[in-house]
Amino acid sequence: MRIIGCDLHTAQQTIAILDRDTGEVVERTLTHEAETVRACYAGLTPPVVVGIEATGSMRWFLELMDELGITCCVGHPARIRQAETRRQKHNRRDALLLKLLVENRFPAVWMPSTDLRELRALLLHRHQWVRMRTRVQHSLQAIALGHGIRRGHRLWNQTGNDMAAIAAMSLLPHAARRRAELHARYRTLDDQVGHLDELVSEEAGKRPGATMLMTHPGVGPVTALATDVFLGDPSRFADGKARVAAARKLGIRLWIMLPDRIDYPEFCRRGSARQS
Repeated sequence: MRIIGCDLHTAQQTIAILDRDTGEVVERTLTHEAETVRACYAGLTPPVVVGIEATGSMRWFLELMDELGITCCVGHPARIRQAETRRQKHNRRDALLLKLLVENRFPAVWMPSTDLRELRALLLHRHQWVRMRTRVQHSLQAIALGHGIRRGHRLWNQTGNDMAAIAAMSLLPHAARRRAELHARYRTLDDQVGHLDELVSEEAGKRPGATMLMTHPGVGPVTALATDVFLGDPSRFADGKARVAAARKLGIRLWIMLPDRIDYPEFCRRGSARQS
């Protein structure tokens, strides 16, 4: 078995490799170029355990470890710093990470799987497009209000004629060009959000947890899928901290439904049973 402490940076990484069978420790520096990193880790005889400190640029490395079948533990940065008793700058962080792994003191944090990270990326991507669409809506709403059109959300009603009310306004050339460009941008953004909504609905239908949460009235694919993939494994919350984070009635209900694997009718039945 090989245990590796990996000090991961943007352009390179330093690693300390312990061979548990021989006790030999090898230190190396790998540049993040071509196939250098892949070749190094792929050439190791399994089983292999790697420990890294959590960073914002670690996703590619986690996906590589997952692809190679290597166990990768991600450590809490603050707790790793607390474990470093000596503060000299020349201390190798990879050696410290290796030491914590060997002594079973590595402050590992829960990390979502590659599949969950991919679904989170989908939801975050949709959220960004929704925010851009909302900004365009606000700009068009301001134009409407400035010309006496006060119809609120009905301006975005695709089945009515309220959207056409802005287009029918008589504006000076520069204002008219701004309106036309905003209209075009809104249609593009709306189409893109609609496409992403379809993808989210499709992915939510594939996950039992999200499908179960959608049995709750008012919970659609976006809320259900986001709750499922961002919460992850509910059993990792030993004392139910997720309820504190949610802090709302709906969040608490979804928290109960997901770990217990019950749909909304069963949730209501249990509630009635407790009251009787």
